[in-house]
Amino acid sequence: MMTDPNHLLNISDYGDFYGELNNTDLQNSTEFVVDETTLLCSSASMVDAVNIAFCVLFVFIFLMAIPGNLIVGWVIVSHRHLLTASDVYLFNLMLADTLLALILPFSAFSVIHGWVFGDIACKLVCLVKEMNFYTSILFLVCISVDRYMVIVRAMESQKARRRLCSGVACALVWVFGLVLSLPSFYNEVYYEPVSQQTICAERFETNNADEWRLATRIMRHLLGFLFPLVVMLICYSLTVERLLRTRCFQKQRAMKVIVAVVVAFLLCWTPFHVSTIVDTLLRTRVVQFSCSTQTSVDVAMFVTQNLGLLHCCVNPWLYAFVGEKFRKRFLQMLHRRRVLESFCLSRSSRATSSTSEATSSFL
Repeated sequence: MMTDPNHLLNISDYGDFYGELNNTDLQNSTEFVVDETTLLCSSASMVDAVNIAFCVLFVFIFLMAIPGNLIVGWVIVSHRHLLTASDVYLFNLMLADTLLALILPFSAFSVIHGWVFGDIACKLVCLVKEMNFYTSILFLVCISVDRYMVIVRAMESQKARRRLCSGVACALVWVFGLVLSLPSFYNEVYYEPVSQQTICAERFETNNADEWRLATRIMRHLLGFLFPLVVMLICYSLTVERLLRTRCFQKQRAMKVIVAVVVAFLLCWTPFHVSTIVDTLLRTRVVQFSCSTQTSVDVAMFVTQNLGLLHCCVNPWLYAFVGEKFRKRFLQMLHRRRVLESFCLSRSSRATSSTSEATSSFL
């Protein structure tokens, strides 16, 4: 029903009207409680000293990873006629780590000056990071399965067949890692008011941001960590159990390198996975939400993700200090190229090494 506007205009005194409102118990009976789940929490910003520290860390990782991984690749390729299936997987793991190291200068510059390389470079850098995230652990899974097949299932004699299968498996891992990394194209360049910098980060459409973020997180948790970890634990448990019942010291030495590589990967990336899982639980309200908790988790994710990048320069050092055959072959290559003038091998040791190389792997 329409209200007569002339009636409203005839009201000359609003005092009685407001007085009645003030005399009611409405204001005394209403209690306002802030619901933190509906608040927009401000993003955590890193202080300049922390940003500079991570910039130095990225440069350090880059300088250690590039020459180290190139040396590993050089040694593997130089002895390609002696390679086992596990060596093929290690070579592809080296490629993944080298690709990750090559994008670190972009990250080092961006933490100080913001992202200035454009939207296409933003997506490509994030794609490489995401691919390394998946391919690294999948190559480790392939190595664990190969060690299980050789030691537990006694398939060491089928070396040529396993090398062929390893090539196919590596191709599938790269394709699978690329497909799983496609959500990285949701990363884009935008201005962040808190840090007052232009950043390259994940940004979904407002209407379905939570659904997309939850889907990518679940895929990352399951396919990028939990399922591969279960497979590795099962394979290595059975393999170690078999080795404990045998006295094959050659296989035990090979397992030392493999176990060291896996442990290094888990030490580097498990903290990031744990903090990301906690962040997912907070966003889905499985864990009680608060802005202070969300800020702490954001900081933990930033720190653990950047520390996880150390993994791309760790493996060459593991091969150097744990892998006996890697050291021997590397020194032999330096001797042949006259880089180590003082290093010489007797004829008997050369004969022994050439004989052992025909039956041993890079590990």
